[in-house]
Amino acid sequence: AERAQVDQVMEGFLQDFGHLDVLVCNAGLARQELFTDISLDSWRQMLGVNLDGVFHCCQAALPHMIFRKAGKILTLSSMWGQVGAKEVGPSGITVNCVAPGVIDTAMNGALSPETRAALAEETPLERLGTPEDVAQAIWFLASPAGDFFTGQVLAPNGGFII
Repeated sequence: AERAQVDQVMEGFLQDFGHLDVLVCNAGLARQELFTDISLDSWRQMLGVNLDGVFHCCQAALPHMIFRKAGKILTLSSMWGQVGAKEVGPSGITVNCVAPGVIDTAMNGALSPETRAALAEETPLERLGTPEDVAQAIWFLASPAGDFFTGQVLAPNGGFII
């Protein structure tokens, strides 16, 4: 139902204005409560607005932008999305994220050898990552060496994204 509503809004917009130059996804809601106190219904509502809305709007807008070979999509978030680890830090809990680049896994095994070679060439270290590369990043953050890291994104990507 949500997607149908978004498609209907998009169709009306395009009828009125002809094309879409910029999509700004700025709907959002926050809960002024501890993560451990958020109810499942509240969580689902928050994700529905903050994530599902962006998903549906981008899916509705992209075909028109791709056809025109032009457009801009802007999503807004909150600085508080970057500081969730502050809530549990006083309890001695660290919260980090590992964001791997192109890794030589079964998921990427479906890519053609040419595509895999091109991805390796685009990576400054000139190779695809290995599961071990990612495991080392996870091991580091999970080990005592990572005890003073919290609220961070560690990206074992060979420089693919700098």
